[in-house]
Amino acid sequence: MNTELISKPHSHNFYLCVLFTEGTGKHEIDFSSYRVNPGKVFFLKPGQTHSWKFETKPEGFIFFHSQEFYELKFLDHTLNSFPFFYSNQNPPLLELSKKEMKNIEVKFQEVYAEYLQRNTLRELKITNIINSIYIDLTRVYTANVNLEKLVSPSYSVILERLESLINQHFYKEKLPKFYSYQLNITTKHLNRVVKKALNKTTNQLISERIILESKRLIIHSENNLTTIADTLKFSDYAYFSKFFKLKTGFTPMGFRKKYSS
Repeated sequence: MNTELISKPHSHNFYLCVLFTEGTGKHEIDFSSYRVNPGKVFFLKPGQTHSWKFETKPEGFIFFHSQEFYELKFLDHTLNSFPFFYSNQNPPLLELSKKEMKNIEVKFQEVYAEYLQRNTLRELKITNIINSIYIDLTRVYTANVNLEKLVSPSYSVILERLESLINQHFYKEKLPKFYSYQLNITTKHLNRVVKKALNKTTNQLISERIILESKRLIIHSENNLTTIADTLKFSDYAYFSKFFKLKTGFTPMGFRKKYSS
């Protein structure tokens, strides 16, 4: 692993998976902080903001790829099938035992060895190993799921469609009734599903997505804050600033200064 990893918050347009075999520190993903230590695996999706701060020298493996690179090889299987890429509600990390880490480490080494070669069907071989890594990590990721807390399959389908709809429409549509109409269910039933599965309200999910995009734009965009408020379809900057401070405790300007420093 490159020890000169960027400490300033930044984002990528690809999927990323990193395994730490040595080192300690902090990994911030979409403005949430996680500890780095041996055995930790982190997953990032396109557009997510992250930064690293290491206390001791990191070692390990990292690979990244576009959605097209993976899904052109697996036409009937998408990256969203994996829980760590499926939902923003799922943690972007897991911790492996020493035995699990050794088994996964072998496959990361295989990817690297294949990458260095120029053998026939090289890309297909790399994608197959990556797929195997994702399957093994999914099994670890879901091994400790509390079966009593699992939502029904019908609720899972609604949640998956809801999150997809929010990602598509949150700029313009900020009210639950739009999403319940698109899902062909009542707003009351939609809130029931979200409450049962996530212990949140539909309004909270929409607000969380708006705030996440607000933070990304404030940090990564060179646009002024009034333009950002307009991009997010707020009626004016004052309303955007009030909404942002209510949800984060910072004004947009205060948040930008915090991260620029």
